[in-house]
Amino acid sequence: MIAIDRRNQFLATGLAGLAGFVDGTGFLATGGFFLSFMTGNSTRLGVGLAGNGGDAVIAASLILAFVVGVMTGTLTGRAAGTWHRPAVLLLLATILASAAALAGNGWPWPAFVATAFAMGAENTVFEADGEVRISLTYMTGNLVKTGQRLANMLIGGAGWAWLPYLALWAAMVGGAVAGAAVWPALGLAGLWVAAAVALLLAIVSARIDRANYPQN
Repeated sequence: MIAIDRRNQFLATGLAGLAGFVDGTGFLATGGFFLSFMTGNSTRLGVGLAGNGGDAVIAASLILAFVVGVMTGTLTGRAAGTWHRPAVLLLLATILASAAALAGNGWPWPAFVATAFAMGAENTVFEADGEVRISLTYMTGNLVKTGQRLANMLIGGAGWAWLPYLALWAAMVGGAVAGAAVWPALGLAGLWVAAAVALLLAIVSARIDRANYPQN
């Protein structure tokens, strides 16, 4: 995270906020499952396998959709070459809009599965050399890095190296607050807001990449 420039840090923070918004909405809509946080769904899967098969099926379906989304985002990004990030973000916006349409037509669970797929794809936005460079939905890792950088600061390391990781965590929490706040008024129509934000971030990403690759 600290190795990328400020514009890309802003993009990553926006994507973490989007993930938080989607997760807050999904958590309320599903009664305690997650649409971007698969660690939580993995726990729900384990608990379900021990005593509630229905919960296990729900958690497993969301995890599977997320993994397929990662695969699709990876393939889309590699096919797009230097326009990797805008392509993945356009995919993200399209799938979120599709999820909103499904929910609006009385198909909530297909909408949840589609949204989990979209969140998997989101995690490939900052893929490079076959590896995800920035964790956008897995905040435990960012909190670990925050703690490590704070410890390094105490023993003479860089003073502010912890801040970008904490910003990702804070953005996700803020997004979840926003999702929960608009839920009473919008319900699953809030997914249209998420789709619009994803489209805006795709435009921002394209402007960043146009500056980085002016020959294109």
